[in-house]
Amino acid sequence: MIRRRQSHERGHANHGWLDSHHTFSFADYFDPAHMGFRSLRVINEDRVSPGAGFGMHPHRDMEILTYVLEGSLAHKDSLGHGRTIHSGELQAMSAGTGILHSEFNASDADPVHFYQIWILPSQPGGLPRYAEWTPPQNAAEQTLTLLASPEGAGGSVALGQNARVSLLKLRPGGHLDHAIAEGAGVWLQVMRGNGALNGQHLAAGDGVAVEKEAKIIFTASTDTEALLFELA
Repeated sequence: MIRRRQSHERGHANHGWLDSHHTFSFADYFDPAHMGFRSLRVINEDRVSPGAGFGMHPHRDMEILTYVLEGSLAHKDSLGHGRTIHSGELQAMSAGTGILHSEFNASDADPVHFYQIWILPSQPGGLPRYAEWTPPQNAAEQTLTLLASPEGAGGSVALGQNARVSLLKLRPGGHLDHAIAEGAGVWLQVMRGNGALNGQHLAAGDGVAVEKEAKIIFTASTDTEALLFELA
């Protein structure tokens, strides 16, 4: 079973300094038919103006991932971290019993474009923690690179949920043939480019839920970058 969520169907909020598209219900955008997919609760595509950002605010009981497509994002939190992540890097935060953080465009001249993902933890509570992922030296040679996993395998960041998040990068004509574990569900979110998944066309901003299928087959028409979520 394959269900496509096209880019233009997403919720949209433009606050001037922030232009945000919501794959699932978020903030003032509410759609009972799109409240998430399994443990995947939020996929927001955000563009933030130079020097602007989100002031210090709280989170709890959520696994929060931020992947930067273009520009740089400055992070500060109540654990004492003050870091800037750049294009192609991932930030991971387990909110646990509670954490405060802020996110600002690190540039006064250029916008920042990023995806923010929220995944529900398998257990509430726990100590808040922060981690980062940067591309390994062989990342350019890999079609699929693991970003986050329950055990933090292969240099990925650790998640408090039975979920695996991977970065898919394909050149035009590139091909992914990926088996799906029994009982698992897959969400593919296209960030750049376009192609076809199991025969369905996908463009930048589109997402697709896959369940009760043995595998996914994705073929890129252009340079393509996507996030692949494998969810128990």
